[in-house]
Amino acid sequence: MAKKKKSVELSDQNITFNILKVSYKVIRFYPSSLELDVMVHDDGVKLGMQKIAFAHVPKEIKKIIKPN
Repeated sequence: MAKKKKSVELSDQNITFNILKVSYKVIRFYPSSLELDVMVHDDGVKLGMQKIAFAHVPKEIKKIIKPN
């Protein structure tokens, strides 16, 4: 049986997206829980890291990450 990856590092790909004037940079993806670690920027100010659900990510970004 194949071992599942615990996380996929995406920080080197510079994947960014905006939701309601807040900018997010994808850091890593957790396939088992379908969550992303993102760095949050608001008006150029770093607000820290957050976990967000994969379902809340724009469709263009979902095509880049491909959870399967």
